[in-house]
This record gives sequence, structure tokens and C-alpha cells, in this order.
Amino acid sequence: MDTYITADIGGTQLRVAVYPQDGIKPIQQKRIPTKGKGTAIERLLDLIASVWPAEGRVRAIAAAFPGPIDPFAGILISAPNIPGWENLPIRQILAERFQVLVAVGNDANMAALAEWRYGAGKGHHNLIYLTISTGIGGGVIVDDHLLLGQRGLAGEMGHVIVSTDGPVCGCGHYGHLESFSSGTGLARYFNEQVARGRETSIPNEPLPTSKEISKAAETGDLLARETMARAGFYLGIGLANYLHIFNPSIVILGGGVSRSGPAFYDPLRQSLKEHLLRPEFAETLVLTTAALGDDVGLLGTLALAQIVG
Repeated sequence: MDTYITADIGGTQLRVAVYPQDGIKPIQQKRIPTKGKGTAIERLLDLIASVWPAEGRVRAIAAAFPGPIDPFAGILISAPNIPGWENLPIRQILAERFQVLVAVGNDANMAALAEWRYGAGKGHHNLIYLTISTGIGGGVIVDDHLLLGQRGLAGEMGHVIVSTDGPVCGCGHYGHLESFSSGTGLARYFNEQVARGRETSIPNEPLPTSKEISKAAETGDLLARETMARAGFYLGIGLANYLHIFNPSIVILGGGVSRSGPAFYDPLRQSLKEHLLRPEFAETLVLTTAALGDDVGLLGTLALAQIVG
């Protein structure tokens, strides 16, 4: 039986799976911590080798990485949470070790590909996917094709500027959407307000997480509600920009912040409505949450493997 091997690489864990040529249910799946005995690349190579089928042909390996990657050259430009992974010729490394076709991509792009092919975006031809968690990443499907750009760097959805005098982003620049609406950004705003003497019902030791803030907002904590409304407002501005540029039929939100309630989504929808050029951009728009959960990276690389192999 022909198979595909897929890999989802993160700063915390490495995951691999073996899929049949014509199915989306893995034959086997393994995960290990990214850090441990040996280098991260050695651990990845050994993990892939450990699931290699004893019989049949592996048609391709596809892997998703957490950082900017040039999928055409097969070079991982950087992986901020994995030391030493700078300008890494990852496709060549994998191809030389396993002697099969290899394809690589950015993890958020792979998530967009997965949701379009197998998840909430199935049946749509123009799609925007955003993962809103520690940061904000994303991917865009235009006319049934994943938007990559000149070097595969398209889709940095969290780094659009939504306020020129906004807070500093994790990337070092100011006013990016990520600095307002990511889990990190909204938690930082909340904790800054508490440090200034604002009242809240949430215990401040340890510092509240975005999940705790979201939960408190739904139970009436005024500062938490303000924080979630602020995050939703700026995400609405970001989405209006995306709708003007890409005119999608569906926007899919994934990541921890996407599981927030009306305190986040009501201001988001109102802000989107206020900032649109014309209401036609959103008349038939579907705004929904991701459907594939933790397997989105593996399924995205499966879609990539099927495309190339």
C-alpha cells in the first residue's frame, strides 16, 4: 500500500503520522518533545524513521514548520522557538535521509490548506484562515490555490498594521494586529491595566492568561470585557482589510482565542461592519471556527503531500 508521511513541527513537540494514499485516517501517529536527547533535527529524522512502513512505497514526506519558510527552495528561514534553525535546508536534509519526494510549508499555511480541503472550508474556493493564540498566523486560499507569494512568505496575517501608534508586537514592530488581538497581546493589555490599579475579579497571582480573561469576560468582569472587546475591535479592522483585498466567501478562526464568547465576537462583528468599504463584502460571508483541532497541521501536510506526490 502506498502511503504519505506527514510531520508537524512545533517549539514544544514534534508530531508525525502515516496516512494511506486515499484516506485521512492515520495508520499510525507519534509525538515526542522537540527538546531532548540530540538536536531537534536529529529527533525529527529519528521520529520519521520510527514510523516508516515496513512494506509498500512512501510517495512523499510533507512537513509544516513554525516560522517563515521558502517552500520553493526548501529552506526554513527561521524557527523562533527552535534554537539554531536559521536558513536550514530542511527539504534537502529530509530528501537525502529518506530518498523520497519532500515538500515543506509554513504551519499556518498548512492549517489553511487543511481546513479548506477537509474542514470548515470544504466546498469554498476563496478562504481566509487565522490562528489566534500566542501570536496570529494565517493562510489564504484564492481560487482553490494556496497563496504563497514570491518566496512563499505570503499570509503573514498577524503583521498587518491596524494602528500606527499601537503596542509593540512580538516581532519588534508597532501596531500589528498580533499586538492587539493575540492571546499574548490581550493578556498584556489586561495585566498592564491591573498594574495601573484597575479592578478585576480575577486573582492576579499568577498573572491571568487569555483563557482566564475570556472566561471572566463572559461572567461580567468589566476589565475583562473591555479587554476582549478591544481585541475583537482590532481583529474586525484586520478582517475588513482582508475582505477588501481577497474577497473570501469564508473566514475561519482557529487557536485558543477563537474559542472566546460573545464578549469577543460581538465587538468583532460590529467593528468589521463599521470598517467595510461596502456591505456587499460581507453579505454572504461565513465567519466560523476551525473544525480540525490538533490534527490540522498533519492534515494540512497530508493535503500538500497529495498535491505534490
